[in-house]
Amino acid sequence: MKIFNVFFCLVFIVFAGLQYNDPDPYVWMPIYLYAAVMCAQAARHKFYRGAYLVGIFVYLVYAVYLFFDKYGVMDWALHHHAENIAESMKAAKPWIEETREFFGLAILVVVLLIDYVYAGRKRR
Repeated sequence: MKIFNVFFCLVFIVFAGLQYNDPDPYVWMPIYLYAAVMCAQAARHKFYRGAYLVGIFVYLVYAVYLFFDKYGVMDWALHHHAENIAESMKAAKPWIEETREFFGLAILVVVLLIDYVYAGRKRR
């Protein structure tokens, strides 16, 4: 688990740094840095199950919003035929930006959920 958490801590720090040129870095930098801190703590064998739940809840709520938003994942899948979201790093189309953000949140939720489950098993 230590390698898993160190890896994702570094990945989330890089993701946060890449948000600097994003239209809304004040939203996304803290989102990724929160998960990076949680992974850093887990790598040091410090588990905060309540903090994992807070992160998971916030990320899930935002992901659901992005899924159903006017230019969200459903719009991308249904009206834009799930066009390639990795074709260009410049997201000129709003449905591409929101779909990428949705999948970023999905990664965050999975990582925090894995740590949450592991922390629960470690307590026993």
